[in-house]
Amino acid sequence: MTTTTTSPILAPLTPVTATLTAMFGTSTEIAGLAPDLLVHQPAGWAPATELSDTKLDLLLETAGRRWNAQPHAAAALAWKAYTYWAALPAVLGFASARRVPLVSSENVLVHFNDPRPLLTLGLRADIPVAVLPTDPLALVGDPRVRVVPDEEALLAEFRRALLDNHLTPLLDAIHAKVRLGKRTLLGSLASGVAYGVLRSADAVPGPSAETVDRLQRALGVEDLVELVTDASGRVDVQRKTCCLAFTLPKPKVCSGCCIK
Repeated sequence: MTTTTTSPILAPLTPVTATLTAMFGTSTEIAGLAPDLLVHQPAGWAPATELSDTKLDLLLETAGRRWNAQPHAAAALAWKAYTYWAALPAVLGFASARRVPLVSSENVLVHFNDPRPLLTLGLRADIPVAVLPTDPLALVGDPRVRVVPDEEALLAEFRRALLDNHLTPLLDAIHAKVRLGKRTLLGSLASGVAYGVLRSADAVPGPSAETVDRLQRALGVEDLVELVTDASGRVDVQRKTCCLAFTLPKPKVCSGCCIK
């Protein structure tokens, strides 16, 4: 009799995929992310490292066509969309289970083949995951599971992978290309992190505001948005910078826009 075993590295993303299902429904096809997050057959995908180099023009041109936007607005909206999806697996991993897939640029793959989203992101099947010593995965002995001593160290891994390694090179490339202010761009990252947590609140234990604050402080963007509660008790994100959607031919003003 043959016994089939499953590599334990597939288990760490279960809290993330379960939370995504709770947020977006039961479909494995979420526009913006690969089915089940992982890319097992990378043919046709490119590493996210190329977005700040050879594929930057493609990203900005695709955004310009999608929104019929001028270059600076196209760049701002492309960054806003990309950073939301790029951060979401790590944000949900921390919020739901204190497991953080290390979404550095070499661990994330992208393609532009689906016309629905701006682009599609997926995680390499062997992506490392940072966990706490109390996590059952800490006992697995898989070299792709990185055990860190406490939550502050976990947040440091979150920042190192997402911001320092992944998004900062892209931000610098966009800033050099269209001269968009870095504060404007980082405001969209702060907003995306907040929305990711708030939209998952029904599926994730613990106070959402505290999780938002901790993740934003880890990234150094906590001063760019604030959470506000309306008369009905609904929590929304109030931005202090603008994503420039109001400059589109059909202007859009987001609910938490700083422009009234």
